[in-house]
Order: sequence, then structure tokens, then C-alpha cells
Amino acid sequence: MNKLRPVGVIGTGKYVPEKILTNKDLEAIVETSDEWIVSRTGIQERHIAAPEQATSDLAYEAAIKALESAGMTAQDLDLIIVATVTPDMAFPSTACILQDKLGAKGAAAFDLSAACSGFVYGLATATSFIKTGIYNNALIIGADCLSRITDYTDRNTCVLFGDGAGAVVIGEVPEGRGFQSFDLGAEGAGGSLLKLEAGGSRLPASADTLENKQHYIYMNGREVFKFAVRVMGTATVDVLEKAGLSKDDIDLFVPHQANVRIIQSAMQRLDLPEEKVVVNVHKYANTSAASIPLALVEAAEEGRMKEGDRVLMVGFGGGLTWGASVLVW
Repeated sequence: MNKLRPVGVIGTGKYVPEKILTNKDLEAIVETSDEWIVSRTGIQERHIAAPEQATSDLAYEAAIKALESAGMTAQDLDLIIVATVTPDMAFPSTACILQDKLGAKGAAAFDLSAACSGFVYGLATATSFIKTGIYNNALIIGADCLSRITDYTDRNTCVLFGDGAGAVVIGEVPEGRGFQSFDLGAEGAGGSLLKLEAGGSRLPASADTLENKQHYIYMNGREVFKFAVRVMGTATVDVLEKAGLSKDDIDLFVPHQANVRIIQSAMQRLDLPEEKVVVNVHKYANTSAASIPLALVEAAEEGRMKEGDRVLMVGFGGGLTWGASVLVW
């Protein structure tokens, strides 16, 4: 059997739309306040896609930057995975639309649906292909336009979500570098806690589904919060154990950016100081699959990771799902 190849990140890129929706803006739309939103979530603003922009457009901008960062062209890609819950359309996949926009002729392309955990799921999937020698280079993008499925008359959810895309190119890296472990999981019994009911084969679009607002995000915030706090801790412990590491070995923690209180809970459990944690939820809100890559790429751009640093990523989302990974930068 051939030796498995070490696989890691060789290029990064991100994109957020120009339009910014602040908490003050939301005060004029629904009964809420900046103080209420910040105290409960840590969110101050979020970016909103322009009317003519779709998820593939956001993904394209992030992909171009990631390819440039990697010193590669689209023709060098063997695989494109787009993690999203807001595809341009049911089919063709957003990944196929992106493949055409990039000119990545011949690259395999598919979408992956694991909500806010989707990017880590995508990393694990692509890493397996490259480790075993099936492919050499892959583009993984977390991209979502959550503003398209957000009910801006529902003050409990409309303050939480934003749009954006984060991308990485992964490939073979030197021995000792790259992804050391993954921990993926799901708790399908909790699927009803966070969902978008209509638009699929169960509830096709109809006058009733529109009237009942079933094409918007529904979330049981209290229960999802409890799940998130629990699973962020257990997934972190499990993925570190798989890598043969302890919490003291973490150089940088990149959590899903859904709520600052969930992040703080994870920090306390891991006993991590602020300087070891990436937090940008105040700028972007929850961007679902784009959340972790936006945070990772921003940390890279700010020089917060040096060669050999151990980076821990962990997320949770609809499904319910979770995903964690340890990466040696």
C-alpha cells in the first residue's frame, strides 16, 4: 500500500459583499436594539449580498484569491467542493457553476450540505482524496447567502445571519505539516431545531408554504445553543485526542462564529487566552459554511499563524452536525 501523503492548506482567500447591515439599521426594521443584539450575540454588523449576487458569485471572488495565494491556476484543480445551504439553485450544483466561471475544465465538482459544519466536512472529504493519491489539488469553499433565507420580520433570527465566502486550496505539504485529525458527526434527531422546511421534495413551493414563511430559516435558539456548547467541547476533546495532542498544544483556535457566548464557553473549557482565539462574529455575524474559512483566512492575512503552529477548527450547525480538525500550519 502506498504511503499516505501529508495534506495541508497551500492557498487562502475570502470575500464579503460590500453592503453592511448594522444593528442600528435593524432597529428601524424590527423591534430590537444594538445593546440587546451585542449583549446576547456579540454581533455588531453583517454583510449582505447585492440583489444580483448569488452564492456562486461570492464563492468565485474567494476562489480567485485562494488560487492566487497558492500560485496556481484553475486548470491545476482536480476537485472543487462548495459547502453551502444556499446554492444558486437545486441543480446544477453551485460547484459546477463555479467550475465553469473559473475555467477549471475537467475538475470534479459537487456541493456539500452540512450547514455551518460544511467547510470542515469539505476539508475532510478533499483531504481523503489527496492523501490516497486520487487527486492532487482541491479547492474547498464555504459560501452562503443567508440573507436570502432570513425573515427580516423575525427579530429572533434576522439579527444573527450574514453573507460571505471563504476558500482554501489544499494539496500535498511537507511531512509533519497539514491536517492531523478530523472529527465529524451528526445528531439527526435534532434536525427539527434548525431547518428550512420548504422548497424540497417534502414541501415543494406553494402558496401555502409562502404564506406560512416556510422558505425562511427556523431555529429553536435555546436548544441549538445548548447543543453548540456541548458539542464544541466534546468535538474539541475528540479531535485533539485523535491527533495525540492536548489543549495546551493549541496555538490558535478557530471556532464557528455564531455567537460570542458560545465561543467564550469553549475558551473557558479549553482554558485558552483571547490571543489564541479568532473572533470576528462582530463584523460578519453567522455566515454558516463561510464562517470558519472567513475566520481562518482573516487570521492568515493578519499574520496570526506561523509555520508549524497547531490550529484547531471546530463548528456546529443544522443537521444537527459538527466538525473539527487539527491543522499544522
